[in-house]
Amino acid sequence: MIQKKRNFWNLAWQGITEGGPSMCQFAITSNCNARCGFCNFAVDKMLPELKHSVSLEDAKQAAENLYNNGVYFLIYVGGEPMLHPQLEEMIRHASGIGMAPMLVTNGSLLSSERIKALAEAGLVSVIISIDAASAEKHENNRGLKGVCERIKLANELFKQYDIGTTASVTMSRLIDDYTQLPKFLTSLGFDSVTFSYPLTTLASNYLGYADSNLVDYTVEELQERFEAIKALKKQFHVVNPTASIEDMQNHLRGEPEQFGCLGGWKFFYLDWHLNLYRCHNWAEPLCHVFEFDGSQRVLDGCTNCMMDCYRDASVMQHIAVSLSQGVDSLAKGQITRALRAWFDPRNVISINAVLEEAKWLPRL
Repeated sequence: MIQKKRNFWNLAWQGITEGGPSMCQFAITSNCNARCGFCNFAVDKMLPELKHSVSLEDAKQAAENLYNNGVYFLIYVGGEPMLHPQLEEMIRHASGIGMAPMLVTNGSLLSSERIKALAEAGLVSVIISIDAASAEKHENNRGLKGVCERIKLANELFKQYDIGTTASVTMSRLIDDYTQLPKFLTSLGFDSVTFSYPLTTLASNYLGYADSNLVDYTVEELQERFEAIKALKKQFHVVNPTASIEDMQNHLRGEPEQFGCLGGWKFFYLDWHLNLYRCHNWAEPLCHVFEFDGSQRVLDGCTNCMMDCYRDASVMQHIAVSLSQGVDSLAKGQITRALRAWFDPRNVISINAVLEEAKWLPRL
């Protein structure tokens, strides 16, 4: 409890002085053991020459440099990150230097022994992929027979270790009726869900997309599904803020969006070659992670893509960035600029987004 209070005040202070904590998604391996139809990491699609994993020492040095430059949340992703034999050691190191390590996984390797090791290493939160509203559909798409039962048991164990879990559901044609999801997710032990917006292409080397009919929607079809997700909020805790979903709907209509992305400013993607990108959808890296010193950060109000992990977080963190920009401007004697930042009407929308997710945020 003392540690959680300390983390709260550290984050509050970061909000005032730095615009809140930064986050980096660290793809520690491109290997995967699943066969998802909407992902090019799939084991039956991945070319041997594209299989790479980061070394433990490089992962440690990367984490230290990121932390020294304001990155607090380090999210281990893949491929399937649990295929990396030294994942627990990476998490232990990141936690030990003051970071909050998180994990995104398909859940197939979540044995009681691994969960205990992850908890003892300092893992703070887990996001587990779910593709459908039934075990049969989910396991058929993943090619992982029995994974739903393993996820159910894992959720029970994570609760015992006070580690929050969230289901991550890709918007795909595997879901016919979004109202059926809450019952299935609850049966697996989830009490929250975040939706990944469908991707058919990405500019970086990240392969979490596919040119698949499972995610190849018309604009009208996507609008219908976004409306279904907003309606689902009345049944189940949906982590994606309503304001962010509505910005994605504006994006589809070609209308102005209220919030620019903070990818490259507060959020980053680090690949298995240790190249640091502003996001998954940027073709060129900012730099090698060992060269990162903060000077490479970019804040340009980008709205080029619909990547939920960046766009959703940007809406919630807008208020912290506005607050810190105002403080910085005031310190420079730029009173008008400070007032403009503090009284930006989007701040109220951002605060409402944070309040909307108030139940979920403490598990981080």
